[in-house]
Amino acid sequence: MELPPWLASLSVPVLSTAVGGVIALLFLADYLRRKRAEVATISHLSTPPDPKPSAPSSKQAPPKKASQRSHLHHHSDKDANKKHHQLDLNTLKGHTDSVTALCFSSDGHNLATVCADGAIRVFRIDDTSSKSFKSLRINLHAGVHPTGIVFSDGASHVVVAGQALTGCSLYSYGDVSGKPVQGKPSLPEIHWEHQKIHGRESVLNLTSAIASYGSADGSTIVASCSEESEIKVWDGKSGKLLGAVETNQLKNNMAAISPNGRFLAAAAFTADVKVWEIVYSKDGSVKEVIKVMQLKGHKSAVTSLCFMPNSEQILTASKDGTIRIWNINVRYHLDEDPKTLKVFTIPLHDAKGVTCQYDHMSISPDGKILAVTSGSTLQWLCVETGSVLDTAEKAHEGDITGIAWAPKSIPNGGVASTILATAGDDRKVKLWLAPSVNAL
Repeated sequence: MELPPWLASLSVPVLSTAVGGVIALLFLADYLRRKRAEVATISHLSTPPDPKPSAPSSKQAPPKKASQRSHLHHHSDKDANKKHHQLDLNTLKGHTDSVTALCFSSDGHNLATVCADGAIRVFRIDDTSSKSFKSLRINLHAGVHPTGIVFSDGASHVVVAGQALTGCSLYSYGDVSGKPVQGKPSLPEIHWEHQKIHGRESVLNLTSAIASYGSADGSTIVASCSEESEIKVWDGKSGKLLGAVETNQLKNNMAAISPNGRFLAAAAFTADVKVWEIVYSKDGSVKEVIKVMQLKGHKSAVTSLCFMPNSEQILTASKDGTIRIWNINVRYHLDEDPKTLKVFTIPLHDAKGVTCQYDHMSISPDGKILAVTSGSTLQWLCVETGSVLDTAEKAHEGDITGIAWAPKSIPNGGVASTILATAGDDRKVKLWLAPSVNAL
């Protein structure tokens, strides 16, 4: 049936009004529902607590306290990470790049460093607690990257190994123990210089000692260890080449001279350590350098070694996870072999439980504490027992590149103390107090 025209014209507006009314009612209902919920919530929060048990507040308080404890714990962790290790005494500043090597003078009051910024710095350390240290800066030739440094002729001269595109050179600078000027570059006189001492090969490390064994004349003996298989021995004062030896290995790891200048030892690619004797003539000069013994016992490559202060024992660290102490005071000319005195298991492990390898090791002047490094970790061991005296994880914000004990006590707040210095990739040199051996 067809609707009348007047009714048809009203159907559309009526339908639209009806739909609009339904939608409005829905919005109004939702608004009233939310309003009731809001009023109920406000009413719940504003309700005064029961004066007797106060149960709700006691149940809600612990989570708040736990959250507060967690927050405080988080901040204490940050503070602990920033806090210096108890043996960390001071930091020598001024380096603008990685510090590649360091060494103390014979009196312990001058500390020389070489840096990838191409400079030698000599710091005067009268007391390790000082707020600042006077320093002397020596700029090497442009393009020379220093890799090693040792003192020669007491505390007045330094010998530096510097790598360039054409090869490695040795430089001897004098008058470095004079009165330094803070912050002002200086260039003392070059006493002697040798170019391409190992061809195009770089020098891994320099090692030195004052020749005091037998008829030795008390001069400083310096050895340069190349990255391949050659080691050369030099007179520190004159720069004269005294001898050269071959390890006959694929590559060297490092070399060291005994404190009395008698022996030269090298850690190389294999598990065996070769030892040479520096033979002196009656007039005190070096006559020859001859191979006299080989230390056999490790099952993998030796990564580092050092001599005991008495020059009669050697400590070696190997990738096999052990440290060995060897007696080399033997009659080798009668074919008497060196003997292993002690074997310790390396006590340092990574996050996965794998034994770490030691990159550097150095013995304290009294022969009681062995300082070792692995990456950025510094550790002190008791030489007698192999026990850990202390450990400084992340001692540097990067790998530790070198360590050296002061040969004599240095005041720390006026108290004579045994001091260790470390260098790192983080442009820092740190001074550490030796831990107490009696704490075990």
